[in-house]
Amino acid sequence: MLIELNKVVPNPLPDKIIKTSEIWNLHLRIEPQSKILISAQSGMGKSTLLHLIYGLRQDYTGQLLIEGQPVKQFTFVQWEQWRRRSISLVFQDLRLFPHLSAHENLELIPDINPSAPSVEEMVNRLGLEPHLQQPVSTLSHGQRQRIAIIRALRKPFRLLLLDEPFSHLDESNQNLASELIKEVVEQQEAGLILSSLGSAPALSFDHQYSL
Repeated sequence: MLIELNKVVPNPLPDKIIKTSEIWNLHLRIEPQSKILISAQSGMGKSTLLHLIYGLRQDYTGQLLIEGQPVKQFTFVQWEQWRRRSISLVFQDLRLFPHLSAHENLELIPDINPSAPSVEEMVNRLGLEPHLQQPVSTLSHGQRQRIAIIRALRKPFRLLLLDEPFSHLDESNQNLASELIKEVVEQQEAGLILSSLGSAPALSFDHQYSL
């Protein structure tokens, strides 16, 4: 999945952030299957970048292309197909359904990734089996993050976007989640863009950019 940013600047974004950025208002080409780490403090636009690629925001100048096509020309149907079959995103706020159980949240996927480990295996590997029947509202934030990661890995994708996915995980759980992510991304022959507040997770990256 080829992603190109040609002098993209979200609106509004302070000039002082744009001037120091390694992404905004520049030409950036993210090759298919690339593993990219985006590092920045809060408020610098990490979530904004992922939301632009996911099609949740259109408030920017410049040009963003996916597979050579400007995304501002995408129709509603194109965006729906793109999100359903080609991209998966773990939102920073997770966007789980709090009144449903963890297991029910994991089942709310229209298409299942056939090459991913079974949901039972992923749940066990991330230590969540005892919590599957609990409402998400009763889980810790770290447990919710792991559920959101598994949900994202269960669907088909050619590009995986992770928005601060480990912010509430200790080192042990970060390592377990990183290993699972690496495995599924490689099986899918997919790309990966991960945002972080600064600390690099236990994953290898082809490039690292600062916002």
